[in-house]
Amino acid sequence: MTSKRVCQFFTTTLAVFFCATTLHAQKLDASLAKLGEEYQQERAYLHFDKGAYTPGETIWFKAYLQAGIYPSDISKNFYVDWTDATGLVLFHTATPLLEGTAKGQYEIPATYKGQIIHVRAYTSWMMNFDTVFLYNKDIRIVQPKDAVTTAKKVDINLQFLPEGGDMIAGLKSRVAFKATDQFGKPVFVKGKITNAAGEEVVAFAAKHDGMGVVDIETKAGDKYTATYNTPDGQTKTVALPDMKATGATLSVNGIGGRRSFLVERAADAPENLKTLYVMATLQQQLIYRAKVDLTESAAIGGSIPVGNLPSGIVCITLFDANWVPVAERITFVNNHNYEFKPTIDVVGDTRKRAKSFIDIDVPDTVAANMSISVTDIGVSPDSTDNIISHLLLTSDLRGYIHNPAFYFRNESDSLQQYLDLVMLTNGWRRINWEDIANNRMPTLKYRKDSAYLSFSGKVYGATPIQIRETGSINLIMKSRDSSTNLNFLPLRPDGTFSDPNMLFFDTLKIYYQFNKNKDFASRVAVSFSNGLLPTPYKVGDLPPSYNIVVFDTSGNTRMRQLALEQARLTKLLQGTTLEGVTVTAKAKKPLDILDEKYASGMFKGDGYQFDVMNDMVAQSSFSVFQYLQGRVAGLQINNTNAGGTPSASWRGSNTTFFLDEMPVDAQQLSNIPMTDVAYIKVMRPPFFGSFGGGSGGAIAVYTRRGGDVKSEPGKGLDSKEIAGYTKFKQFYSPNYAVGDSRHDQPDVRTTLYWNPYILTDPKTHRITLEFYNSDITKKMRVVMEGMNKEGRLMHFEQTID
Repeated sequence: MTSKRVCQFFTTTLAVFFCATTLHAQKLDASLAKLGEEYQQERAYLHFDKGAYTPGETIWFKAYLQAGIYPSDISKNFYVDWTDATGLVLFHTATPLLEGTAKGQYEIPATYKGQIIHVRAYTSWMMNFDTVFLYNKDIRIVQPKDAVTTAKKVDINLQFLPEGGDMIAGLKSRVAFKATDQFGKPVFVKGKITNAAGEEVVAFAAKHDGMGVVDIETKAGDKYTATYNTPDGQTKTVALPDMKATGATLSVNGIGGRRSFLVERAADAPENLKTLYVMATLQQQLIYRAKVDLTESAAIGGSIPVGNLPSGIVCITLFDANWVPVAERITFVNNHNYEFKPTIDVVGDTRKRAKSFIDIDVPDTVAANMSISVTDIGVSPDSTDNIISHLLLTSDLRGYIHNPAFYFRNESDSLQQYLDLVMLTNGWRRINWEDIANNRMPTLKYRKDSAYLSFSGKVYGATPIQIRETGSINLIMKSRDSSTNLNFLPLRPDGTFSDPNMLFFDTLKIYYQFNKNKDFASRVAVSFSNGLLPTPYKVGDLPPSYNIVVFDTSGNTRMRQLALEQARLTKLLQGTTLEGVTVTAKAKKPLDILDEKYASGMFKGDGYQFDVMNDMVAQSSFSVFQYLQGRVAGLQINNTNAGGTPSASWRGSNTTFFLDEMPVDAQQLSNIPMTDVAYIKVMRPPFFGSFGGGSGGAIAVYTRRGGDVKSEPGKGLDSKEIAGYTKFKQFYSPNYAVGDSRHDQPDVRTTLYWNPYILTDPKTHRITLEFYNSDITKKMRVVMEGMNKEGRLMHFEQTID
């Protein structure tokens, strides 16, 4: 939905609105409206099939995307970077978005040794804003033998955070505090706050998850220090933030159907702090504004009606007379209007390979989009965050929020009070008021993905006249499943061509030829693009690894046992299959087979080998020299000589070149199309097959022979490969009611069922799902999440005994 609809909704909820008449206020209104309309930000959440995995398993996910309070219709492409703990990208997923949702998977390498895989998920539109708000999560990887960990000394980080931002001399200040360990986890702390004279001002003790709040009667010129004891008995101190000599404070009551606030200024406050303005926003939309007149009084209160608002974080900002922000406070409004509640009836059977049923009924007039997972209860769950707590809370806050799902368990006042401590101790900076006041909008570095993957290309090295005479480019597109499509695209005057209606997955091999000039391809360069963001090599500035499990849990132990059992059964199955087979020869490597086919005499033996026919990079290289550059340690290749002829050297001596084992010069070798090359071998110096002893080594290039490439459409044409969306993999759910040879194998699955798309509408609002148990599961966990077209969310969790 557009932000206009959001704004209209918010506007109807206003009970109090004081209209500022200054030109500055009008400009601020216009800039804020533009920000909310044209720069609305997206928030992402991923539902995974389970909370922990072992190497070799597949991680299944469903992505949900919101903009404002509705499913996002801003972006059409969704990206996930799967990295190790250092940020090195292991895999990059690109998937299409359907009504604000996407699905996908990642197969963990069986050889992966890390204890976590970090997930970063985003759209290109999200990359235009602060990347701290991208989706980030650490997924636990249970190794067969985890590294031995020892208890580490707890290092407490204690922060004091004045409400509104500053303590003002002479005014009563409400100061929140938060204590965490070196991993960001909460730590209980208590102590006392003293003034500069060492006198105790107030005692403090954490009320919930290391958080609490104290009231301090400040005095001009004084300084305050907190003293507390660490778990090992040490006494430590931390200074509270310095006070401002003068200013104004903003205090907010963070619970209830109204948000009462108190604005207070110092007695000697300057004129710009005697007329102030209070403005409240939700999802970058204005919901309240009031003028505060402190010319006759030093303090005044008011209230903001929030009972009819959508649930979420409201930002309350205090401005001076010149509309410069002087204090800010966030508060969470939970009106419990964020859910839709389908009827879910689970009929589970935990017997070996028994059949279970799940009946889902969404008796509503609004279409819903949901996902469901059923797992062995022994698998480590991750119930600390879910679709509700993430999209309403954590996706709008900076830093780590411990167990955010806790704050949505019920409607009690105590939970609201605990949640207000989170508001007081965590950062929020979605709106830069200085930029808004000066009508500076965010800089857009990435385009809005308003269309799905788009195929395009460009011809380089041709004049406009040549392009006009050529007319169009003919394309033969061959996918990995051997399907072939023909396409004829006109060339624009600048050499570009495109087909915005093309949608493809995995990899396409594209053979191309120009319509009116068959030899034109040999004189120009052609590039192809899919319109998607490139795959990053490494992700920097990763958040700390909050979810690392330092000590083992029973769930991890069971996963480890199941993984070892699966490995044992696989090995046993292989041994049974190979029983009676006598191995008489060692299998040859593909490169050894190539060497045996092409190399002879002194060209056989040790060297750097390259299978060009099966190397995508090789096929997209312009020459042998470009392809080899940087691939062989010690071999120096220069492609930038003044005469245009490349050269190569090794240990200061010139390298010798061979084509099909016949000596050639560099120019001849550089003119060989890479599509004609089958195999390259680089011999280390000295290579005695060269004239003069070969002190610079040798490069031997072998062209393709008959039988190297089977006959296929496009053979003989220039070709390149282009990646599309990540190919979807089908989740395997066995049906034991029918015969299947796979059923003869032991079933030790820990994810029993995964369905990323359960779609309902007013006509088909009831769905029945069926799945079968494994051989080892005695208890199951069902987790279902979803979002409907109105942006309402659902989270369901049930255990089956």
